[in-house]
Amino acid sequence: MVGQPIAPPPTVLCLNSGSSSIKYAVISGEEEIARDVIGDLTDHDRSDAVARVIAAVDDLGVTINAVGHRIVHGGPELTDHLRIDADVLATLRGAVEFAPLHLPDELATIDAITERAPDVLQVACLDTAFHRTLPEVARRFALPGRFAAQGIRRYGFHGLSYEYIVDTVGAQRLGRAVIAHLGSGASLAAVANGASMDTTMGLTPTGGVVMGTRTGDLDPGVLLHLLRTGAVDQDGLAHLVDHESGLLGLSGSTAEVQALLAARSTGDTGAARALAVFAYSVRKAIGSLVAALGGIDTLVFTGGVGEHAAAVRAEIVSSLGHLDLTLDPLDNAAHGAATGGVISGLEPDGEALLPVILVVPTNEEAMIARHTVRLLSEV
Repeated sequence: MVGQPIAPPPTVLCLNSGSSSIKYAVISGEEEIARDVIGDLTDHDRSDAVARVIAAVDDLGVTINAVGHRIVHGGPELTDHLRIDADVLATLRGAVEFAPLHLPDELATIDAITERAPDVLQVACLDTAFHRTLPEVARRFALPGRFAAQGIRRYGFHGLSYEYIVDTVGAQRLGRAVIAHLGSGASLAAVANGASMDTTMGLTPTGGVVMGTRTGDLDPGVLLHLLRTGAVDQDGLAHLVDHESGLLGLSGSTAEVQALLAARSTGDTGAARALAVFAYSVRKAIGSLVAALGGIDTLVFTGGVGEHAAAVRAEIVSSLGHLDLTLDPLDNAAHGAATGGVISGLEPDGEALLPVILVVPTNEEAMIARHTVRLLSEV
């Protein structure tokens, strides 16, 4: 019997634009064809960097059917992944004040693609979209209503990573889950039935737990004091909370966790302090998110630190026994390599002990590709 020919899956160019680099991946179906970074950019060579990406893709000999962009912040009006058109671009430009460190570079990359490939479909994959399900009690800040009306609320970030974890593990298996995306930027989310119920980052990616160079949550009085006393001006404050603080500020030396672990082993007190504060910050966040969920079935570690720093995972979980969260030392040291990512131990019959603790590698580019293909197929 002769059937219909099977069409090849669309090929997507996935772009993640930062202030000094563009990360890209080429994905066809679920197959990753290429991945690389164009680095050391300035404001003046964004178009040139995109040209280099396109040249690299041309060298692969593949045809790109669509381009998916990671967009850090959709602002108050854009709440789901969507095709990019003139109206969407205008809305994103109007949202720059919500993400001045990210959106200008992302918009410049979109413009550069449009300039060089005007007929290709472009898709905005929003890091904030996953958290559109936040209930009002999690979304609202304790400010007068006029500020909420202006879009001042909790948005949450790392949404593409959380979506990938939910897709990979499955909403039913996760149950009531706390997902810890720990990297140079770090956040946690409370997830129930696959939906975001709360998260640590707020209006911007600066809030929440301690990060590589970001403060995380900070008493607003500290910021007012620094401004009032002239210790910093507005620009200096922005640089302080995003680029000089976190693990870097606490250690006085580096924001890199593996370097801090090595330094701590030699008696470096700054490194020890930074790692202790980081673990304490994440541990407290887990406790608060479990309270928001009314219990926990699964704790997931992902992101560069979450996936690869066994010692940090152990320190985070060390005081969570009251939640029945415990690690198997050998499985944790192996990052769950022999147990399907489970690092909390197994029953004699091979079933995971409850609550389950997992290490799951994330893949934001794969999530961008999936959303882009879905939107490409919509009429």
